[in-house]
Amino acid sequence: MTTFDNILEEAGPFGRCQKRIFALLCLVSLPFAGVYVGIVFQGFTPDHWCRVPAVVDRRQTCGWTPGEGQRWTAPLVNISGELKPSSCERYDLDWNTTDLTCDPEDLDLDLTGVKDGWEYDYEGRNSFVTEFDLVCSDGWLVDMFQSTLNVGFLIGSFAFGYLADRFGRRLSFLVSNVINVTSGMVVALAPNYISILVFRGVFGFAVKGGWMTCYVLMTEVVGKEYRRTVGILFQMLFSVGNLILPLLAYFITDWRWMQVTFAAPYILFVSYYWLVPESPRWLLSQNKASTALQITEALAKENRQKLPQTQKHTFIFMFNWSDSVSMTTRFHLGVASDPRGLKAASCLLRFTSAVVYQGLIMRVGIAGGNVYLDFFISGLVEFPAAFLILFTIERIGRRLPFATANIIAGVSCLITAFIPESEETLRFRRSYGRVYLFKSEKK
Repeated sequence: MTTFDNILEEAGPFGRCQKRIFALLCLVSLPFAGVYVGIVFQGFTPDHWCRVPAVVDRRQTCGWTPGEGQRWTAPLVNISGELKPSSCERYDLDWNTTDLTCDPEDLDLDLTGVKDGWEYDYEGRNSFVTEFDLVCSDGWLVDMFQSTLNVGFLIGSFAFGYLADRFGRRLSFLVSNVINVTSGMVVALAPNYISILVFRGVFGFAVKGGWMTCYVLMTEVVGKEYRRTVGILFQMLFSVGNLILPLLAYFITDWRWMQVTFAAPYILFVSYYWLVPESPRWLLSQNKASTALQITEALAKENRQKLPQTQKHTFIFMFNWSDSVSMTTRFHLGVASDPRGLKAASCLLRFTSAVVYQGLIMRVGIAGGNVYLDFFISGLVEFPAAFLILFTIERIGRRLPFATANIIAGVSCLITAFIPESEETLRFRRSYGRVYLFKSEKK
């Protein structure tokens, strides 16, 4: 029975038209990297200590550095076996009524909690942590910034999976981009942290839904033998985004403007509704064979090919829909031929890889050292992982490399204290990339 893959061979499995579509859709992965792991810079928690207004004034009079001011404000406490200035306690001393010189003796006084906010060793920069004082007892609220995004990811994956199958890939992608621009800009302008969390969740809802729709559309318009390659390269652009992110963060010193740079590209992606055609596979699944034929003929023309008359008749009379619909579509519709156990295992592995990979990336922000350089290196090591997938997945198969990568990842977690963190990221990136390819290609 003739399938759409056979027809696509006549039209060109990866010609000029598909390359143009691929180049456009790959750009979607660049801002997605900033949305996903930008919290490393947007929510950076610098060294901080309790603010004492009188000490701030005296620092100017005495010419103290911030570190010297911290010395007379924050007591030393034992943190992991090392004495460090306290971030959440201060000396219980009224500096306004105390006669102290610019070179006071070491203090041995009672301690008290914060009364006048915090000072941050983050001069000239602003994260949402420093803006809303999300430290000490409120430090857990920083994680809510990422948690609400992940909740949005979860809901968006299901919602846009249904919408893309019900109303088409192109329309769903348009809707997601309109929501992305709106919610992303609202996050940048939100006056309080609660509203930031709410619209951050909406932002994640649309970003993930649009990204998945984009992935499906791209794999549905190329020939069968090219799907694995475009799928991996599509995700490699996420790694490119990880390389660009620390450069942006270095020059953009305010987290709100950084948020604007994450949301602004989706204005451009709105134009894709007129630049990228609908998936012929989806149109055929909706019994819109005449429209699918028009798009495929236009695709063939751009590829400098011409559909034979027999293939045109195939669209109307001989198309076998069950062989043509992508496995990604079937998965969203819930009619995939995969056994339930395999589907559940794939979901669990995908969840585990995503959580641990995200945790490793976020660890860069609290591990000390140069956060910009460390993050850049963590993104750089993802490229060897992607190339390993390209070279091994067809020669060895899916299951053995996939299982091996997960075993290595698990062992790495157990001995994490003895190996470089970047190597762990490499293990999980290999596993994370294979999950998408394994599920989208398995027949």
